[in-house]
Amino acid sequence: MAIDLKALSPKELQSLIANAEAHMQEAKSNQVQEIRKKIDTLLNNAGLTLADVYPTRGGKASKAGKRAVVAPKYRNPDDASQTWSGRGKRPLWVVAALKRRGVTLDSLLIDKAGAGKGKATAKKAAKKATRRRIKRR
Repeated sequence: MAIDLKALSPKELQSLIANAEAHMQEAKSNQVQEIRKKIDTLLNNAGLTLADVYPTRGGKASKAGKRAVVAPKYRNPDDASQTWSGRGKRPLWVVAALKRRGVTLDSLLIDKAGAGKGKATAKKAAKKATRRRIKRR
């Protein structure tokens, strides 16, 4: 049953493709039905149900739902309602704040111990930047 594809017109080829796809869908459907029958037969012979073999978890949340909420680590100095945990992509307010002179990620820390330390680090960073500019001249 070899078909000379070169001898067929584009319209005939398109028709052949459509017929082949229809036969493919039918064959797949038949295969699924056969597999289901085999599985049902196996389960009936063993006296089991599909739920016995593949138990559900009783409606529990998926793993994505079990993720713990991470406490915020950084706060926007301009808008205290904006916080960031330090995980994932940096929010736009963090990116904008870091572009300002003397602001470092440490200076945006929420906890009091880190905030004082961040200010000192910001001063050091500003001094370093000044030194770099002087060296370039």
